[in-house]
Parts: sequence; structure tokens; C-alpha cells
Amino acid sequence: MSNVVRLIRPLVGHVSGQTPETMTRILDDEVNLAIWQRQLPVHISHFAELLLSLGEPLADALVLEMGDENAQPNLKGLASRFNDLDGYEGFIADISWLVSAYACLLGAKRVGLRLRALDKAMCPRFHVDHVPVRLITTYAGLGSQWLQEGVMNRRHLGQAQAEPAEPSRIEQVNTGDVALLKGEKWQGNEGAGLIHRSPALADGERRLILTLDWLA
Repeated sequence: MSNVVRLIRPLVGHVSGQTPETMTRILDDEVNLAIWQRQLPVHISHFAELLLSLGEPLADALVLEMGDENAQPNLKGLASRFNDLDGYEGFIADISWLVSAYACLLGAKRVGLRLRALDKAMCPRFHVDHVPVRLITTYAGLGSQWLQEGVMNRRHLGQAQAEPAEPSRIEQVNTGDVALLKGEKWQGNEGAGLIHRSPALADGERRLILTLDWLA
């Protein structure tokens, strides 16, 4: 009889909670999505909604060096065209806190930041990210959509006809919530990256989204 032992991957799932500590659960082997459920301060949500209402383009990207864990990220120039809107300083302070928390959690020395106002789904098909862990938060507009494990065959990712037709089987992150999504490049998570997509937007509908990536 063969003595070969089969290693069985633990079931992957998600966790959510109402405190920032929930984000640390993304480090657990069996977790590929951790959601910090939070209520945005009124001045930040109002700023985000006002920014979108202007209808102006926004697609800012920064590479942030985080050599000192106590250093504040240099966000100079981020969304600077909107710095005269009420709530701008609080909005930037919130992003600064998220960058610092993300870098501290992962031990990241370099973080890629993207802040975008979108009027269409950037990634309309369900897919997985080929990154270790990505942070996504939507400041205004619809949040990202995702699937529980087993809802869609991973071999058919990217194929519209293979996606679930029933809306009840599609989960959605709430506006303001902070989601940490584990991708395919997290060690030991190969074949278990979170399946997700951008939400479809109606004509005239927009969303303001922040993403953070661990670059080094």
C-alpha cells in the first residue's frame, strides 16, 4: 500500500467585521477575503459624491516607498485638482491611514496606489488577481462584486456564459467598506484567489475607487 499522503487544501472563505482588526484575518490560510465593514465619515462621503458629480476625469497612480514603518506616505499631488472641495483633507487623511495600515499588515516596502473615477466596469468579467493581496475600497458608487467559493468553475473564468445568472449568488462589497482580496500570487493560495469583478454601471453612473497593491 502506498504511503503517499495527499495534502488537502482547506476550504477558503471570507470574514467580515466592524473593526479594523478584521483586516488582519487576510493572513489566515483559509481566508481569501477580509472585509472591514465601516461607515464613512459624512465629510468624506460628501467629498466623494461631490467629486463624482463634477463629471471630471480622475485616474491618479502613485508608487509609495514605505521604508520606515512609522513614515507617512507621500500623497502629494493625489487628486490635487479637487483640493478646494470641502472634505478633501479628511479624504486624503483616510487614504494615508489605509496605506500605512496596509503596509504595516503585509510588511510592504513599496505600495502601488490607484485612485480612479469610473463610469464603466473596468473588469466586467469574473476573474482572479495575479497579485498577493489587493486592497479595494469604493468611496462613492457601487462596490465590487465577488463570489463564494464553488459558485463558479474556475476553469471558466472570463467566460460570460459560465457566470452565475441569479443575482442572489453574487455578493457585493458595500460602499465605504475596506476589502482585502487574496490573489494567486500569495504563497500557498495558488488556485484559490478570490473571484470578483467590477459592477456594471448605468448611463451617468460613476464610482470612486481606491486600490492598493503590494509591490515589494
